[in-house]
Amino acid sequence: MLTANLLFHPLLLMPSSVIFVTSPVELNELGTEEFRQRNPNAVRVYVNSSSENLQYPVLFVVRQQKGVLSWQVPLIFRGLYQRTYNYQEVSRTLCPSEPAPETGPSEQIIFVDVASMAPFNIAYELLVTRLESDFWTVTLSTLLSPQYFLYKFPQDVDSVIIKVVSDAVYPCSVVSVQDIVCPVYDLDHNVEFNGVYQSMTKQAAITVQRKDFPGEQFFVVFVIKPEDYACGGSVPSSIHGELCWGLDFVVRSGFLSFLSFYLGSVVVAFHLPCVFPSSCCAPDESSSSGGRQLSSPERGPPAGSDTDSSVEEESDFDTMPEIESDKNVIRTKVFLYLSDLSRKDRRIVSKKYKIYFWNIITIAVFYALPVIQLVITYQTVVNVTGNQDICYYNFLCAHPLGVLSAFNNILSNVGHTLLGFLFLLIVLRRDILHRRAMEMKDVYTLDYGIPKHFGLFYAMGIALMMEGVLSACYHVCPNYSNFQFDTSFMYMIAGLCMLKLYQTRHPDINASAYSAYASFAVVICLAVLGVVFGKNGMWFWVIFSMIHVLASLALSTQIYYMGRFKIDLGIFRRAAMVLYTDCIQQCSRPMYMVGDFSHRSTSLSICAIFGLVYRPRDFASYILGIFICNLLLYLAFYIIMKLRSSEKLLPIPLFCIVATAVVWAAALYFFFQTLSSWEETPAESREKNRPCILLGFFDDHDVWHFLSAAALFFSFLVLLTLDDDLDTVRRDKIPVF
Repeated sequence: MLTANLLFHPLLLMPSSVIFVTSPVELNELGTEEFRQRNPNAVRVYVNSSSENLQYPVLFVVRQQKGVLSWQVPLIFRGLYQRTYNYQEVSRTLCPSEPAPETGPSEQIIFVDVASMAPFNIAYELLVTRLESDFWTVTLSTLLSPQYFLYKFPQDVDSVIIKVVSDAVYPCSVVSVQDIVCPVYDLDHNVEFNGVYQSMTKQAAITVQRKDFPGEQFFVVFVIKPEDYACGGSVPSSIHGELCWGLDFVVRSGFLSFLSFYLGSVVVAFHLPCVFPSSCCAPDESSSSGGRQLSSPERGPPAGSDTDSSVEEESDFDTMPEIESDKNVIRTKVFLYLSDLSRKDRRIVSKKYKIYFWNIITIAVFYALPVIQLVITYQTVVNVTGNQDICYYNFLCAHPLGVLSAFNNILSNVGHTLLGFLFLLIVLRRDILHRRAMEMKDVYTLDYGIPKHFGLFYAMGIALMMEGVLSACYHVCPNYSNFQFDTSFMYMIAGLCMLKLYQTRHPDINASAYSAYASFAVVICLAVLGVVFGKNGMWFWVIFSMIHVLASLALSTQIYYMGRFKIDLGIFRRAAMVLYTDCIQQCSRPMYMVGDFSHRSTSLSICAIFGLVYRPRDFASYILGIFICNLLLYLAFYIIMKLRSSEKLLPIPLFCIVATAVVWAAALYFFFQTLSSWEETPAESREKNRPCILLGFFDDHDVWHFLSAAALFFSFLVLLTLDDDLDTVRRDKIPVF
């Protein structure tokens, strides 16, 4: 980070000399005061009137060389719900004709006209002062004491960040950056008419670019609002003493050397196959299976191969015609092996899983296009209106580029897209090698190891890429209205990973793509409803908890009974019969080890009813937490059962597991470094803003983007390589769990 102390030209700060002052006088007709000053600088006019009669206010008009400024006393401000606030004292800064004179001395004449239509005398006081001193602190005592500064860009500086820090949370104020144009909009009702502005409590930051100001200088305006409501405070505002603000102008520059990480990842990913050749291409005859390699002519057709030519998609769980015995008999065996659940023709099952890939591409296109259009509209509104309260950036580390206000937050999402594409290349390579082995009738490919179906892996890669795209769209203008842009694909990634884990040992009975994506759609709808109604609606939490528990019970039942438990009107009668048979007549252990997990998952989901009591504010993160917890439990269960079944972890999956744990731990640390929150007001959110921490360009949340992309990539590699040790083990020796 390059930091430079810049030359600061204050147009207005503390009074240094008095130009003109009147003692309290009585007014019953028009009065005009004239004064001259040489070397024009900042001039401030203070007026005070003891009259509180709103029908006959005192009118003040200041005439200058290039403009007219007028106001009345008492001055009336309107707040929320038409509340009114009257002020007897007003202090205004006059817009200078020459903000920064570079030539010899000059003179400007200023006229102050004072008038009132009152039929009686009104006392008033007028004070005119020149302000020349250099200070870094702004002091405001009342709503009617707005102040502003002049700042000139130094040479070779294209962008500065104006950092404003207050010594008190309230009163609520507004910081505005305006071009050198008269009049200066420095009142609550007009400060939004020009330039860019932010509401503020304790901290604000505005990034200003030289290209936006042809004169290479601008005003920084400070205004106190009549109410603290806009900043999340009480109504009305109460000002105690003076409000002091500290100013800081900082030049920052960054570079993009982090891209070397992705280049290195590509090199390593394509170098690993050379160092660790794939076991499916050259298996070791002395593997743990103990079987010998058979030649293609000596091998008969695989047992249980069927010849269906289409994939049935009418139900959530695929069906299988009778071959050697009914599938109800096969799937209810006490000890199941992979050969019992991989009896379908490989081509049919592969087509089924490819639907996941094609469907997620369709979903991505239809989801992303309106999202992109909407965020472009948001950014356009921000640029046109200058209202920086619309988007919840980390303004202390928001680097604009072109029309984008926070390009660094968008750029940091490139990791998801690049690593998602890299994962697709790795899966494609494995898929090509597997197809070649199938064409060669390799016995280890046909009858050994976990059946290779890559449709879900392709879908996971696309989901990771789209997570980067949609997260970037969200960070174009993060706010309450578009929070679900990136969380939607987070749900899908977690769900696809769980489906892939289940598919590994249950290739014939996994859920169809249509039912899976429909379930994700229901979850996304619940997430949106939760954000809208979940804060204060107890009824929503009751309904959600019921849906959560019932859905978890139904899913666990389907998993336990291998898809043979029908969900229809007779479900209650069958559930009662199963409960009576399994729990009352004979209290025995579950039929399958997977039952232990499914019941624990059910218990976990029932315990999730704590949301009904706790009611977390961030409902979207609450839903995501449920997905992640279930995924982690399932993965831990899978690895434990794998080791318990005397299977082993090869070096590559073991490395990926360790890397996943380490990177996720680091990523979560940065994730919980909250830099903004659209659940609060924009001013309150800016109190959480922090400076850049990486290369002077990226903040904590950007680091979260980098690390979470790498963590997801390693997580996918774990699922891809976890069962490579079984490539030389017969399927009738691989247990199902």
